[in-house]
Amino acid sequence: MTAVALTVAAFDDLPAARAEELLREVCSAPRWARQVVAGRPYGSPAALQRAAAAALTEDDLDAALAGHPRIGDRSAQGTARREQGAVATAPARVLDALAEGNRAYEERFGHVYLVCASGRDAEDLLATLRARLGNDPATERRVALAELAAINGLRLERVFGP
Repeated sequence: MTAVALTVAAFDDLPAARAEELLREVCSAPRWARQVVAGRPYGSPAALQRAAAAALTEDDLDAALAGHPRIGDRSAQGTARREQGAVATAPARVLDALAEGNRAYEERFGHVYLVCASGRDAEDLLATLRARLGNDPATERRVALAELAAINGLRLERVFGP
């Protein structure tokens, strides 16, 4: 993710291709990025946040999921590593249970367990994973989409401020 925070005014003035590239660092769903860029100018972080949330659809979920590492994956990079920071210090038994839970989740739902991990410890994320394993696939897609919206919101805030 970009190391330098941008103003929304600067984002509004970016060439479309660069603006999409920046948004794809927030969420790897191309259709979502195109739609948010097409809605410019926003003028304020709040307006950008509202538009980004409204633009996110279930159709974006699979593309976004492909860009997310597993919770507890030690190879997570950049933003995902920072968001999962509390997981890195978890005891081995919790990390092992997360790995096992991730496998069960992926077998059940066909994609990675997506959860807004910022500020949450590994045991909390594990409990949430276990609870979500009881969801039916349609419910889980709605839950995952809500988690993606939360992740996107936090990432946009980091780039553009509150």
